[in-house]
Amino acid sequence: MSEFNREAIEVEGANVPFFTYKEGEDQVFEFDTSKCGPPDPMVNAMAGLKLLDAPNKKVVMINHKSPGGLLAKIGENYDIDEEKLEDGRVKLVFSYKSGESEKADLSNNSCG
Repeated sequence: MSEFNREAIEVEGANVPFFTYKEGEDQVFEFDTSKCGPPDPMVNAMAGLKLLDAPNKKVVMINHKSPGGLLAKIGENYDIDEEKLEDGRVKLVFSYKSGESEKADLSNNSCG
């Protein structure tokens, strides 16, 4: 991760800090909701996923656990890699899925 090139950005609808950086040819947008309770992980994920409009962009979410409600809602619309971090948190990397990401309903950011 290019920590030294991380830049804070404003993301509409987000209530945690978002950062962006380059990873190879990819533009990465990252946020951490590991210290947040519901509905913050869903709210921020939906806000961040609105930035995924091209194959060379990724959204990285750090969370305290796998966000089952979120994955059930938008899992088919994105390629998602999930990795358990050494400290017990979960890192999810959402990638653009051509023909599917455009269909995601990112307006409904509640868990219910």
